[in-house]
Amino acid sequence: MKKTRVRHTAEFKTKVAIEAIKEQKTLADLSVMFGVTQQQVSNWKNEFLRRSIEIFNKREPDKELEKANEKLFAKIGRLEMENDWLKKKL
Repeated sequence: MKKTRVRHTAEFKTKVAIEAIKEQKTLADLSVMFGVTQQQVSNWKNEFLRRSIEIFNKREPDKELEKANEKLFAKIGRLEMENDWLKKKL
């Protein structure tokens, strides 16, 4: 009988990784508790620690810049419509 591959959600992986980082339980305990291998728990923990830097490097989008872009795009759209209308009238 063929065993199907289990795909875990990002929330589940995060939960397991955080529990592993806390180090209140051993990898063996965590693997039994969450139903995954010890190696998988270790991999998720290492990946979480390695990629956590990305979270703090990303800046929140500037809301004023977004508003200015929206105004510019609206103006571009209006000018294109006017240009098309004038082309038809000529």
